[in-house]
Amino acid sequence: MQTSTFDTQARTVALNAISAYQQHISPIKGFCCPHRLLHGDESCSEYVKRMFAEQNLLSAVQSSVQRFRDCTAASLTLKAAQTTAGFRCIIIPCCLPI
Repeated sequence: MQTSTFDTQARTVALNAISAYQQHISPIKGFCCPHRLLHGDESCSEYVKRMFAEQNLLSAVQSSVQRFRDCTAASLTLKAAQTTAGFRCIIIPCCLPI
């Protein structure tokens, strides 16, 4: 399937934004992705970055929204289990109710 120029450019912008977030914001924010903490796999930013690299724009956005829902559920599970040692979650972006 051939991708459009818009699709390619939008995915490139998204990948660059995620890379900037991972390099400059994530190291200083003071908490880890709840999905990663609960399941031990890649963080939401790493997952979303991979989706934008591997899928077309629409599929990547859909996968990302589902991942943020899963991360919200992971956050609630962690809070309910009171496994918050060193865990601090603020509502950006993966803990948002989607």
